[in-house]
Amino acid sequence: MKFFIDTANLAQIKEAQELGVLDGVTTNPSLMAKEGITGEKNIIQHYKDICEIVDGDVSAEVISTDFEGMVREGEALAALHPQIVVKIPMIKDGIKALKYFSDQGIKTNCTLVFSAGQALLAAKAGASYVSPFIGRLDDISTDGLQLIEEIRLIYDNYDFETEILAASVRHTMHVLECAKIGADVITGPLGSITGLLKHPLTDIGLEQFLADYRKGN
Repeated sequence: MKFFIDTANLAQIKEAQELGVLDGVTTNPSLMAKEGITGEKNIIQHYKDICEIVDGDVSAEVISTDFEGMVREGEALAALHPQIVVKIPMIKDGIKALKYFSDQGIKTNCTLVFSAGQALLAAKAGASYVSPFIGRLDDISTDGLQLIEEIRLIYDNYDFETEILAASVRHTMHVLECAKIGADVITGPLGSITGLLKHPLTDIGLEQFLADYRKGN
């Protein structure tokens, strides 16, 4: 399973990259604004800066909600760097845009997916990634992980090449459950990845090893 980090914070992206397990980055206008990145020129430069840090795909989201606007923005984003994946919302014109970009050989990430039917349409349109938001489903007392299971079954039934990118991942258990189900990718905060490092028995064992070493020296 691939690990993406969902942020626009360059320091966190660098930390994840240095850990050696980062496969890509997802970000959006809200995450950009959180880091104080506003204005088209600054946002464009920030995408370029992210691509210089990571080796894998970097999802860059369009703002337009009409087909022509999404195509115009998406082509400009894709031209920034070979690692850019154009992030398209799950709406009617978004499906049209996914098909257009697929025919042009431009990678896409269909975002704001909340049902298996939406994921099916995205795959039919040729999306490179589909992003079901499991955390947001959990927020409204719906099982986000069950949606991942449903999409996995449908994609396997028909050998769709679209990768399931589990988004809105909130914690390490989301990561582990997605790995069990067969999500191709997870994207979440840095803590959802580094949290996998932690176990109290590891800490106790290491402290014991070090204590025994000190006794002999």
